[in-house]
Amino acid sequence: MQQVYFDNAATTQLREDVVTAITETLKNNYGNASSSYSLGRLSKSLIENSRKTIAKILNTSASEIIFTSGGTEADNLVLYSTVKDLGVKHIISTKIEHHAVLHTINDLKLTHKIRVSFLNLDKFGRINLEELEQLLIDSPKALVSLMLVNNEIGNILDIKAIGEMCKKYNALFHSDAVQAVGHYTLDLQDINIDFLAASAHKFHGPKGVGFAFIRKNTGIKPLILGGEQERGLRAGTESVHNIVGLEKAMLLAYENLEKETVYIKSLKSYFISKLRKEIPNVGFNGLSEDMEQSTYTLVNVRLPIPANKSAMFLFQLDLKGIACSKGSACQSGSNQKSHVLSEILNDDDLEKPSVRFSFSAFNTKAEIDYVIEVLKSLI
Repeated sequence: MQQVYFDNAATTQLREDVVTAITETLKNNYGNASSSYSLGRLSKSLIENSRKTIAKILNTSASEIIFTSGGTEADNLVLYSTVKDLGVKHIISTKIEHHAVLHTINDLKLTHKIRVSFLNLDKFGRINLEELEQLLIDSPKALVSLMLVNNEIGNILDIKAIGEMCKKYNALFHSDAVQAVGHYTLDLQDINIDFLAASAHKFHGPKGVGFAFIRKNTGIKPLILGGEQERGLRAGTESVHNIVGLEKAMLLAYENLEKETVYIKSLKSYFISKLRKEIPNVGFNGLSEDMEQSTYTLVNVRLPIPANKSAMFLFQLDLKGIACSKGSACQSGSNQKSHVLSEILNDDDLEKPSVRFSFSAFNTKAEIDYVIEVLKSLI
C-alpha cells in the first residue's frame, strides 16, 4: 500500500541535516549551558549562536528571541504576561485562532475579568478592518492577537496593515506565526509587531522547541519560574540539541525558500485543478483555493458526500495509506467539528466532510494523483 503524508500543517519530517545536527549535539555537547566550565560554556555558545542566526533571518535583535518548548508556550507566555504585567484590559481576537490562543484568552477572561472582543468574520474567514479600528478607538489598553496564517484554512493576515493600526491606537500586537515562520520572509523591523510565536516542527525541525519574539522594553515577565535562563524570561535547563536543530532547520528553510515555494505552489495548484476536474461539486473552505490570499502549503477541501457517509471518511483514507486531517492536529481523535469551520460554514456544508491536505517539498505530483484516485473511489 502506498503511503502519502499530506499533513505537513500538523508536523513535518526532519531534514537529514537537521537530524545530524541534533545527534552530534546530543553526543558531543552535553554540558549544562548554565555551568561555568568549558563544557557548559560550549553549550551556551551554541544556544547564543542559534539565537543570533534566527534574529538575523527575521531582521531583529538576538535579545528579542526567547526559546520555548514550542508555539503553545510562546503564545501563553505573551498572553498571560501582557494581562498580568503590562496592564492589558482588553484582548481583540477571532474565534478561528489556534486553541493555544483561544483557551488562554478564555482563561484570562475568567481569572482576570478582562474584556474580550472577537471580530466578526465573513464566509471566507476574513476580518473587517473597520470593526477592528472601532474597537481600538474605544479601548485604551488593548492587545490584538491575530494569527498570521490560519492553520486550518490557510488565510493570510495583512500583518503590516494590522501592525500600523495597532501603532496608531497605541495597542499591543501579538501574532501566532507558527504556520508562517519558515515559509515566508518576515522583516520584524518593517512590521509593527510586539510579539510573535514560532515552532520548529512546522518547518522540518524537531518537536518540543520554538521561540517567542518579544520586542525589547515591553516589560514582559516569565510564565515559568525558576532559574535565570533565557534572560530570565523562561526558566529551565535549555534543550541545546533541540535549539541547534531549530537553528539548522530555519537556516535550511530560508536557504531553500524560493525554490521550495515555487515547487510546493505547483503541487497545490495541481491538486486544486485535479480536484475540480475529477470531483464535481467539490468545495474549498476559507480562502484556501486562492493562491495569493492563502498559504501555498495547504488546501481545505469540502467533499460532496452525504452526512451519513462522512463519519468514517478520514479512517477510510488512512486505510489507503493517506495521512491528512480534518483540522488542527490538537483536535485529532475528537468527534467535535472544527471550531474554525463552525464559524464560517452554514449547517449543510458543515455536515459534509472537510479535509485539510498540506504539502511540503518532500511530496510529489504522483502522490496527488494517487490521492485523487482514492477520493474518487470513496465518493
